[in-house]
Amino acid sequence: MPPHEGSSLAQQIAEYIAKKIIQGEWVEGERIQELRIAQELNVSRGSVREALILLQHTDLIEIFPRRGAVVAEMSSMQVSALFETLSLLLGQIVAYISEDLTPTQKHCMLPLEAQLNRYCLTQDIEHFYDAIFLCLQDCLESARYRYLARFYQDLLPNLRRCYFLTLNMTQPELLQSEAQFKLVVAAILSQKPQQATLFMHDFCRHLQQLVLQSLTRMKQIELAWAKRSRR
Repeated sequence: MPPHEGSSLAQQIAEYIAKKIIQGEWVEGERIQELRIAQELNVSRGSVREALILLQHTDLIEIFPRRGAVVAEMSSMQVSALFETLSLLLGQIVAYISEDLTPTQKHCMLPLEAQLNRYCLTQDIEHFYDAIFLCLQDCLESARYRYLARFYQDLLPNLRRCYFLTLNMTQPELLQSEAQFKLVVAAILSQKPQQATLFMHDFCRHLQQLVLQSLTRMKQIELAWAKRSRR
């Protein structure tokens, strides 16, 4: 995600590190070298350490005594746990939005359908999902949703790491995601909270399946390369 205006130096460094992990440039188990990052960004090691502490909340990294920070593992069990939590959270979020739809939230939702259609036509999977989850984040800007928004924001980096794996999905799979989320939007705009929740659960289940399929393929490729390198 792009850095937020006015974000602290530590937050900007955290976003830099998160992007590397999300896009797969740094793989699970890889040690995060504080000195290298400090030199690359021309910042102090203290600022890098502060950024790593911020990143712990996202579960993108793990910090061990004397070993330092490493990129967190991504397993099928962890992906399933993330989506179970996300499905419950997003189901509640869309229900709340549906019950008390404000003009600002409606203004955010209305152009989303056209955006998703455009991303489907160009097979722009990353921006397709970004548009959905950032729109929901924008809908939580009211003080009423302060705690939900904070929890949701902590999940977003790991969620992005998950759906970045799906960039090789087929056009029919992407169209199915689009159709499912259109049902969520329609239920929200019609102020039908129960329908919005059910449709959001369906959408999350479909995305979870796509992520798990991609993760399985990735692990199989890694295993094949490992066996080949031992010969």
